[in-house]
Amino acid sequence: MNRDGKRGEQSVARKHIFLIGFMGAGKSTAAKKLCEMTGKPVVEMDARIEQEEGRKISQIFEESGEAYFRTLETGLLQTLRNEKSSIVSCGGGVPMREENRESMRENGYTVLLTAKPQTIFERVRYSKDRPVLNKNMSVEYIEELMEKRREAYETAADITVWTDGKDMNMICEEILKEVRKAEEKEIHRENAQ
Repeated sequence: MNRDGKRGEQSVARKHIFLIGFMGAGKSTAAKKLCEMTGKPVVEMDARIEQEEGRKISQIFEESGEAYFRTLETGLLQTLRNEKSSIVSCGGGVPMREENRESMRENGYTVLLTAKPQTIFERVRYSKDRPVLNKNMSVEYIEELMEKRREAYETAADITVWTDGKDMNMICEEILKEVRKAEEKEIHRENAQ
């Protein structure tokens, strides 16, 4: 612990930590917990887009289309380049664009939170705020969509953390441990040059 009673703040303060993964994987909950543990601010991409657009994600999808929404996500990632190091909870589709994966790679550490399709279904089945799932709420559809996104998620990820059967403390301790390792490797590489 540091002098402020927060764990790890100094050792993970250099860059953003981007949390990616399928909806219901635990990104928002992990972001809040990581904020408590590190003192880093949280950027909830969906909430920030809603605030900037003045409408809900579901409205954006309905009124302007998914492509427009994905462009907003890309723009927000570009904006984050100039902001203080944060915990960034990304929307589930953010890693699908190569330019987004590249932006995350350049500006932080990308952590893939993942879980089994059944676990995801249990977490999201009563949610009405998931436009991609609202008309397709089933384990089969979730599994299909997860498989479509798997390669992009894995390509984007510096670190992968499974969330099934773990409490949020365990998940976040694992994230911080792996981010510290990645940061130490990067510092070592920089010093070797």
